[in-house]
Amino acid sequence: MQLTFWGAARQVTGSMYLLELQDGYKILIDCGLDMEKERKETTIKYPDRPSYSVFPFEPSQINLVLLTHAHIDHSGNIPNLFREGFEGQVLCTSPTLELTKLLLQDSAMLHQKRLSNYHKRKGKTKKTKPAQPANINEWYLEQHVKQAVEQFVPISFNNRFRAKRDLAITFYPAGHLLGAAHVVIEVEENGTKKTIGFSGDIGRKNYPLLPDPYPLPQVDYLLCETTYGSRKHIAVKQAEQTLSDVIEKTCVDIPGRLIIPAFSVGRTQALLYTLHKLAAAKQLPQIKVFSDSPLAFQSTKVYEKYVKQLNSDAKQFKEENDVLFDFDNLIYVEDLKTSKAISNYREPCVIISASGMMEGGRIQHHIAANLQNPYCTILMVGYSSEGTVGHDLLMGKKEIRIGEVLMPVLATVVNTDVFSGHGDQDDLLYFVKNQNKNSLKKLFLVHGEYQSMLDFKTLLLEHDYQHIEVPEKGQVYEL
Repeated sequence: MQLTFWGAARQVTGSMYLLELQDGYKILIDCGLDMEKERKETTIKYPDRPSYSVFPFEPSQINLVLLTHAHIDHSGNIPNLFREGFEGQVLCTSPTLELTKLLLQDSAMLHQKRLSNYHKRKGKTKKTKPAQPANINEWYLEQHVKQAVEQFVPISFNNRFRAKRDLAITFYPAGHLLGAAHVVIEVEENGTKKTIGFSGDIGRKNYPLLPDPYPLPQVDYLLCETTYGSRKHIAVKQAEQTLSDVIEKTCVDIPGRLIIPAFSVGRTQALLYTLHKLAAAKQLPQIKVFSDSPLAFQSTKVYEKYVKQLNSDAKQFKEENDVLFDFDNLIYVEDLKTSKAISNYREPCVIISASGMMEGGRIQHHIAANLQNPYCTILMVGYSSEGTVGHDLLMGKKEIRIGEVLMPVLATVVNTDVFSGHGDQDDLLYFVKNQNKNSLKKLFLVHGEYQSMLDFKTLLLEHDYQHIEVPEKGQVYEL
């Protein structure tokens, strides 16, 4: 069989791996949006494919899709797969199904707005037509999301699912996000069984709400993500103490406002849960907390629904407090008008809004309104790719471009990785070391910055792991 790396190869986003069995059966593991390409608005052209195609292969020839978790860099191109002819099923866990539906619907609304704006500009300029966005072919709409989600099939964790006579699939809890999974594929060819493990995104131990990542059984071939392949988490305090200290300094000592850019699915729930724990322990000041993301509000409902899949701490907290996230002074902001009106709220407060990298969403007007406010603190709680507003703030730039405006940074910018949903170098090494180095035929490093992959490869070699590959995009391996 053959394994082709079509995404997250020597970069972080766009996870997509094609496994073709000896009998021609084709399995796509993840079908993510390439965020690097999305930000640059460039589209790679594949000479053997139609100009409108998003993919380097023929989607109608794919038999099955396996989805590790809901995040857009793993799921974001699934509607395009169906739009271009895929007719099979997408296997994932039940929470992943529900969260993916929310994220894809949110993306479709964004695409509709972009498309409408493009046609408006096109209609206004009769002499010189506006340039067509390079990635316009990737803009799917709500009907494409509906078509895709109807073909999702939920699979339970730790349940060996036989897709066909010689093919079995098992999902194992990965932490990282509600419903996130490691995937193990078992294939029988010519009387020989081969096993391939896909890490998905590996979570971290003792993370708010989520269970620890599950160790995989022994496999022949392993794909391991490397987002933190060259880094270790530096936060030494627990999540509650970290958040409490920042709130005390910002909202009580100054007093001012705390803005937290956070992804709507996963990160926001961890923050709200931590704030509720502080409130329940009488350690949260009597200040308003604005959760400003409709997507986060819907995602929070999914977390409440699947409380049995959360960690023991969260289950006990739910039993003692009835709810995981709601507490006094928490306000879910629904409409955009109310969101913008928060700028006129003069009392100390906490604003949690999306997106985490500040490349879109309501967080942009909160940042624009407060970047020059010396009484404001911006708390960065997650990874931000190079070229984003979030990355510029993390790098300590004195001026930031918001839209077309270059603004001086007078707000205080602080950073913590205590809410990072990715395991660090030690967690990744622990994940790999569950595999017998003598039984592992090949180890592929994916989903990370290239230098991060090289650093992690060096570390693995020091631990006597061999046959380590860092694939390029489009590279094919015989397994």
